[in-house]
Amino acid sequence: MSVCEKGEKKLTLIPLILMIFTSVFGFNNIPRSFYLMGYSAIPWYIFSGVLFFIPYAFMMAEYGAAFKNESGGIYSWMERSVGPKYAFITTFMWYASYIIWMVNISSGIWIVVSTAIFGTDYTTRLNLLGLNSTQSLGLLGVILMTLFTYTATKGLNKISKIASVGGIAVTLLNLVLLFGSLIVFIKNGFKLAQPITSLSNGFLVSPNSNYLSGISIASFLVFAIFAYGGIEVIGGLVDKTENAEKTFPRGVTISAIVIAIGYAIGIFLVGMFTNWDFLVGKGNVHIGNFSYVCMENLGYQIAISFKADQSLAILIGKIMSRYMGISIVLCLTGAFFTLIYSPLKQLIEGTPKEMWPKKISVVENGMPKNAMWAQWAIVVVFILGVTFGGEGAEAFFMKITLMTNVAMTIPYLLIAAAFVKFKDNDSIEKPFVIFKTKFSVKVATFFTVVLVGFANISTIIEPMFNNKMDDSIWMIIGPVFFTCLALGIYKNYEHKVLKKDLKNHI
Repeated sequence: MSVCEKGEKKLTLIPLILMIFTSVFGFNNIPRSFYLMGYSAIPWYIFSGVLFFIPYAFMMAEYGAAFKNESGGIYSWMERSVGPKYAFITTFMWYASYIIWMVNISSGIWIVVSTAIFGTDYTTRLNLLGLNSTQSLGLLGVILMTLFTYTATKGLNKISKIASVGGIAVTLLNLVLLFGSLIVFIKNGFKLAQPITSLSNGFLVSPNSNYLSGISIASFLVFAIFAYGGIEVIGGLVDKTENAEKTFPRGVTISAIVIAIGYAIGIFLVGMFTNWDFLVGKGNVHIGNFSYVCMENLGYQIAISFKADQSLAILIGKIMSRYMGISIVLCLTGAFFTLIYSPLKQLIEGTPKEMWPKKISVVENGMPKNAMWAQWAIVVVFILGVTFGGEGAEAFFMKITLMTNVAMTIPYLLIAAAFVKFKDNDSIEKPFVIFKTKFSVKVATFFTVVLVGFANISTIIEPMFNNKMDDSIWMIIGPVFFTCLALGIYKNYEHKVLKKDLKNHI
């Protein structure tokens, strides 16, 4: 880093790349992608990196530079670019994505807890109060959501600092994957556990029978786009970057290449020690626990490659899965305590106060307590609705994973769609410009909106072709419910403002 005239440190190219990489790159995306698509996930990550990550990151950079002094976050961006109604719906959908995330994590975290304690996933055997495993997870999810909400309303958000410890441990998992898989590959005579018989079979055809049709392959796009989440941080880095006009575009482009290659290499490394048919064929393996099963297998394969006996190899496998479990528990717990109030607080404080009932907008000890309990009720309804649908663990975790991916990527579409309006608005000062022509603006917006829209539509309709209408309905319910709720709140706000204006006029 260098030092500017005021003594403030500015980001140079390498620190900028590292900051973007650590904000975006997610270890869990690697084994999950291998579970869904095998090596054939690799081209989609490269495709998404070029057509989504780079243009969207540049958009976020322009937004961030233009509105660096605005305190309202996404609402301010959209309100100045398009209008208050669009701004509120976009902001509310951004907030709603965290609601779905909490539905996912409050149930899914118990897999992580089981792995951290026992070294394996026992959640498929749960039978609380006579409920099946999926319903039991739902009940545990409600209990966890209640506990976290109650704790957070007391202002004990400092617990989130434990996330930093988990973050370091998860980062080290990347090194474990790299060196561990290379050891197994070399010790096994340079033979891949997941063989590549031909270029097309290896990198174009998934070993997962559920991802062989055109529509199912296209639906994988939403996973690849979701893996590039965290780009939001980029918007606040422009004014912190030295010689931003040159450094920032280079940093974003190099970061996109590094992240795409990192995912591609990671997926390939998993294939060095994991045979898809063998691992999934063991039973009780699904997208929710595959990452832990995969890392357990890595520990086991490392031990076997050094001629360890079976019992020692199993023990090392359990240690590896426990290490990952503990790391992820720490990360998710810290993230949960932060996200249970932070997006909600930003939604309430970043939008006009007239939008909210007085009780909802009350903030005590830095926490919007009443709003948090209203949020709790919504999350609980979704948890119970999804978990008591009568499905097994595999179908349940696939459903909530897809719901999360769709919910988290819809705000990308809305923010990108507003970019043309933002660029056309001459009243907005734009100190940092990447897209210098109207044609480049339209091309970038087109590819980003079409890619995210196509990915979400494919993901939503794909289950319909496999007689899983319930999955499609739940993916639609979330966005439709929150859009209707946003419209209702905004309509009430308009009525309040109109009524207030009439009183002032009289």
